[in-house]
Amino acid sequence: MTETGITRGSNNLFADLGFPDAEERQTRLWLAYTLNQALAGRGLTQAASAALLGITQPKVSALQRYKLAGFSLERLMGFLTSLDLDIEIVIRKKRRSHPAGQITVTAE
Repeated sequence: MTETGITRGSNNLFADLGFPDAEERQTRLWLAYTLNQALAGRGLTQAASAALLGITQPKVSALQRYKLAGFSLERLMGFLTSLDLDIEIVIRKKRRSHPAGQITVTAE
């Protein structure tokens, strides 16, 4: 039996898996999660959600299953604002503890 080491991951699974666009993927995931939570909180069907967002029901289904390839950051943010949610983008110097700048999404 061989011993395997355990490596602590970062806060971004996509970066840990080596995706070159890891920050964007993580951001889209958080925006979609927030969007799905907002829609679920309203108790809407996929058809009603589609009408509200101005997209088709299959697109809502894709969002709910986090199949986000067809959704840009701008589009996801537009969906959130159409649900009367504010989006705030803050730019500041990176923390010394981080090797590079990063994108963080926080939902209240």
